[in-house]
Amino acid sequence: MPVYDYKCPAHGLFHELVAMDASGDTQPCPECGDLAPRVLLVSPGLLDMAPERRQAMDRNERAAHEPRHGNHASEQDGGCRHRPRDKPRLFYTADGHKTFPSARPWMISH
Repeated sequence: MPVYDYKCPAHGLFHELVAMDASGDTQPCPECGDLAPRVLLVSPGLLDMAPERRQAMDRNERAAHEPRHGNHASEQDGGCRHRPRDKPRLFYTADGHKTFPSARPWMISH
């Protein structure tokens, strides 16, 4: 059985060992016996985290659904900054087959 946190309005926070199916139920305060609701506490690791790291994690969560753009230039930059690819030199043999001299000799021509 896991340990859950409960908070009594008069005596504050206490912990109880409760079955999982009864985790949402109120529990009696060990000091006064009044029923206290379960509370969810903030993870201590989140409180100790550097603000920059927390902001980066928030930014990543917000951008998780957006596509990645990589090295693509925006239209403001004048489009693609990459130099155009060299066209492969294509030659045809006398019988009409394609040949690529010195491009990729291991490739099969289609």
